[in-house]
Amino acid sequence: MTDDPRSQANGPRSIWALRSRRVVTPTGVQDAAVMIAGEKILAVVPPGDVPSDCLVEEVLDRVVLPGLVDAHVHINEPGRTEWEGFETATRAAAAGGITALFDMPLNSSPVTTTTGALALKLNAARGKLWVDCGFYGGIIPSVRGQVGPLAAAGVAGFKAFLCHSGIDEFPEAGEPDLRTAMPELARAGLPLLVHAELVGETQSAAPATALESQSYARYLASRPREWEHSAIRLLIELCRETGCRVHIVHLSSADALPMIAQAREQGLPIFVETCPHYLVFAAEEIPDADPRYKCAPPLRESENRDRLWEGLRDGLIDTIGTDHSPAPRELKHLDTGDLHRAWGGIASLQVALPAVWTAARSRGFSIEKLATWMARRPAELLGIGDSKGAIAPGRDADLVVFDSSAVNCVDEAKLHDRHRLTPYAGRELIGQVETTYLRGSPVYSSGRFENSGRGRPLLRTPST
Repeated sequence: MTDDPRSQANGPRSIWALRSRRVVTPTGVQDAAVMIAGEKILAVVPPGDVPSDCLVEEVLDRVVLPGLVDAHVHINEPGRTEWEGFETATRAAAAGGITALFDMPLNSSPVTTTTGALALKLNAARGKLWVDCGFYGGIIPSVRGQVGPLAAAGVAGFKAFLCHSGIDEFPEAGEPDLRTAMPELARAGLPLLVHAELVGETQSAAPATALESQSYARYLASRPREWEHSAIRLLIELCRETGCRVHIVHLSSADALPMIAQAREQGLPIFVETCPHYLVFAAEEIPDADPRYKCAPPLRESENRDRLWEGLRDGLIDTIGTDHSPAPRELKHLDTGDLHRAWGGIASLQVALPAVWTAARSRGFSIEKLATWMARRPAELLGIGDSKGAIAPGRDADLVVFDSSAVNCVDEAKLHDRHRLTPYAGRELIGQVETTYLRGSPVYSSGRFENSGRGRPLLRTPST
C-alpha cells in the first residue's frame, strides 16, 4: 500500500499541498498552494508558506481548477442502462474534470417522479459512482402530490418538459400542471428546471423522402426559435405569479435574451443554462445525414452562437451544463443518417471542459470565467455552494489539474461513456485534464482511474 496520503482507500489521512502558479480561486488566479486536510481544503497560501515537512504535489504552470459541477446529465439507470449508466457516466465525468453531477429524472425507467423511483435510483448507483451525484424529481401530469415527499427525500430540484420529452413515461407538463407544482416548489425553496420549447399550432410535416430526413436544414426548421420564445414568455409570467425559481435549461435561441434581461431587471428569479454544443457548433457547418449532431433544441446558426457568448459575457446566461444524453448506436440511426427518426442527444461529459475552453479562449475569455460558469454558479444555484464549486477553505477538496495549452484530437476510442458517439470526434481541442481529485483523493490521473466507488449521493437536507 502506498504511503501517499492522496491514495488511501478510505480517503486522505494527513495534510498535503497541491502547488501551482495558476490556482483559480474566487478572487482570481493565484500563484499558490492549496492545503488539503482529509477531504477538505484547509487553506490557500502563498507557495513559500507550505511547511517543510508537508508532502507537496507540484504542478508548475498547470491550471488548478475547482472540480466542475454539471447540473444537467442523463444517466438513464435503472431501466435504460444500455443507453448510459452510473459506472460509465461518472467515469467519463471524472476524466473530464467533473466532480459533481446531477441526474435528470428521465430517461430511466421508472422515471423519477416518486420517492419509490428515487429509491431505485439510489440503489442502482450504490458502489458505482466515481464522482458525487445529485438527483432531480420530475413534474408530469399523471403524478401529483410528490413534490413534498421528493423534496424531503433530498432532490435538488424538479424537471419539466413543455413539449414531448421523447419518452412516453415522461409526458409534457401543461400550464395547469405548472400552476399546481410551482407554488409547492417555491415553498420548498427548490428550482423548476424546464425544457423550454412550446410547440406551435403548426408543425412541419414528416420528411417525405430519405434526402429530406437526412437534411439538417430541414430538422433545424422543424424546431423554430419561436418555440423557445413562447415557452420562456410563459415561464416568466408563471415565475412572476408564483415566486418559483425557474432554471431554463439548454437555451439555444439567443433571441430570448432580451426578455430574460427584462425579467431579471424586474427582480424575477430566472436563471439560464446553455450547453457546450450550442457554443461550439453552428448549423452552417453541420453535415447532412449525421445524427450525432441532433439535439433539441437544435444547434442554430453561427450568428446565434456568437450572441450566446455575449449572453455569457453579460451575465444573462449563468451556467454551462453538458445535457449529456447518449443512446445506443442503433437509436442514433448512423447507418441511414435519418435525422427524423434518430434519438436526439449529444454525449460530451469527458470533452466539455476542453471544448468550452477552446471556444472561450478564442473569444478572449479567461479560465476564471470557465470556473464561474461550470463550477461556482451551478453549485450555488443547486444549494451546494458551501461545499462545492470553489477553491476556498472549508470546501471539499474537489480539484482539477488542467493543462490549458495541450492540443488534442478527440479520439472516440479514448472516451469512457458507454457508447462513445460524439460530434466532437476528430475535432482538435485545446486543454487536457491531467488529474481529478474528489474530496482530496485522485479518481482520475493520466488516463488511469483510482479509488473506485468514492463518489457519494448528493441529497439535499430540506430547510425547516
